[in-house]
Amino acid sequence: MSTGGMNPGVEFEEMTAPGREGQMPPGEKTAADLEAVFDVPVRISVVLGRTKVPVANLLKMDVGSVVELDRQVGEAVEIYVNDRLVARGEIVLVENRLGVTMTEIIKAT
Repeated sequence: MSTGGMNPGVEFEEMTAPGREGQMPPGEKTAADLEAVFDVPVRISVVLGRTKVPVANLLKMDVGSVVELDRQVGEAVEIYVNDRLVARGEIVLVENRLGVTMTEIIKAT
């Protein structure tokens, strides 16, 4: 393989790292590679909306109290893992239980 004009006449030979024969190239992982972290607990939170409430009103709340949030029906909800925004999704009803389906993954910056 030649250098393509950087140093005419200089040839390079492709080499592999010792002890890496038969292994996958870096960046190609399988589920087995992640097995060590499968049992690590994480905290998942879904933010339906936000509001500000005076403490006096908060203390008056009881079962069945309605709290108005800053979102409309059908708007995406935010999904956090360990207090880090990782996705947006939609609320779904599955067998009379609320759930969340992810619609967009947020890339780390």
